[in-house]
Amino acid sequence: MRFATRLLIGVAAAAAVTVAAPVAAGATTTGAATSSGTYSDSWGPYHSSDHKAKAKGHVEVEKKTYKHWHWKTVIVPKKVCKWHDGEKKCWWVKKEVKKRVWEWKHVFRFDVHGKLYNDKWWGKNKCAWTTFKVVTTDGDTSYERFKNCWKHPKHFSFSGENAAHIYVNVSRGNHWNPNGWHSGWQDVYHAV
Repeated sequence: MRFATRLLIGVAAAAAVTVAAPVAAGATTTGAATSSGTYSDSWGPYHSSDHKAKAKGHVEVEKKTYKHWHWKTVIVPKKVCKWHDGEKKCWWVKKEVKKRVWEWKHVFRFDVHGKLYNDKWWGKNKCAWTTFKVVTTDGDTSYERFKNCWKHPKHFSFSGENAAHIYVNVSRGNHWNPNGWHSGWQDVYHAV
C-alpha cells in the first residue's frame, strides 16, 4: 500500500511539473523588461474624458551593453636604488600610475510608437493631444507632446534611455496646447 501511495504522489508531482514548465517558460513580466533585456507590448487605447480623442500604440525596450573606457589610478611598487659611499642602497616606493581600463555598462533604450485619433476636428478645441511623461531611473522627468488637428490618425514616435516609468495623458485642446478633457496619467511602461 505504501508503495502505491508513493507511486501516485510521484506521478502527481511529475504531472504538475510537466504542466507548469511550459506556462513558466512562456510567462513574461507585464510592463517591465525581462531578464534578457527585451520588452515589447501594446499600450492603450486610452481616451480623453469626452471620448473624442484616442491614443494607442506600441512600446519596445531593449538592453544595450557596451564597454565604458576610463582612466584608473593604480598604485604599483617600484624599486629605487642609489649609490651612497660606494654602497648600493635599494628600497621600495609606491608610485601612482594611470591605467586605461574598461567595464561593461548597460543602457535600456526605449521606443514608443503610436497613433493619435481625433473624432472632432472642427470648432473650438478641435485638436487631440497626447502628453507623455518619462521618468528615468535617475529620477529625472521629461515630457513629449503630440497633437492631431485633422480627421485622419496621426502617427508619432519618440525614444530615449533608461526609463523607469512612461505615462500618457490624452486630452483635447487648441492648436497651441492641451486645455481640457484629460484622461489622467495612464501606464505605458514601468521597469522592475
